[in-house]
Amino acid sequence: MADKVKVTLIKSTIGAVPKNKKTIEALGLTKLNKTVELPNNAATQGALRKVAPYVKVEEA
Repeated sequence: MADKVKVTLIKSTIGAVPKNKKTIEALGLTKLNKTVELPNNAATQGALRKVAPYVKVEEA
């Protein structure tokens, strides 16, 4: 298991539930196709599970 994950925003948040928009913004994803590296911990995994339709996750 990697200690970091690469997360890419692949779907627009227009029309998304406001809570999901805030979660995506909190992950550091502001624009379409932006990629960020995040620590692979329980908090990050929970957030990613909530916004799974909007992001692509890869091991870093």
